[in-house]
Amino acid sequence: MRPSLIGSIAAALLAGCASGPPAGLAPVTLVPQVDLPRFMGDWYVIANIPTFLEKGAHNAKDSYRLDPDGTIPTTFSFNADAFAGPRKTYDSRGFVLDRSNAVWGQQYVWPIRADYRISYLSSDYTQAVITREKRDYVWILARAPTIPAADLAKLIAFVGTQGYDTSTIQRVPQAGGR
Repeated sequence: MRPSLIGSIAAALLAGCASGPPAGLAPVTLVPQVDLPRFMGDWYVIANIPTFLEKGAHNAKDSYRLDPDGTIPTTFSFNADAFAGPRKTYDSRGFVLDRSNAVWGQQYVWPIRADYRISYLSSDYTQAVITREKRDYVWILARAPTIPAADLAKLIAFVGTQGYDTSTIQRVPQAGGR
């Protein structure tokens, strides 16, 4: 990563690192327990409220790996602005912050750890919703590049119950398993 990009990421994430929900909102829901080895692997971004880096992303995918020290190296990759656009990749590291394994600090640049909360996880570990207490960003993830429309509608409705403005959620174009 270029130094200017690191600074931009740090500035964007620093604003979202404060703990606690916005005034008048309860904390986001958390899944009771996450089996970390089962959660690892590839997750396609089906829909999101994008960060500035994700605007225009196509074929977006998160890849998680559990290291022996318990940290989670994460690679976020996507094609910029089109299916054939240049492939962009950003690396970060997740740090589990609670016993349920549902709250992480996601670190793109030291010492900042961005809020990352697993609020929904299907019992078969094929669909997930990642939220933040600030309700500024959200990610709907799946193990496959597409999900049934009814499932997406259900997950968007869930996001709405967490205090998010669902009108800001965007579909992420997926061409398949890149």
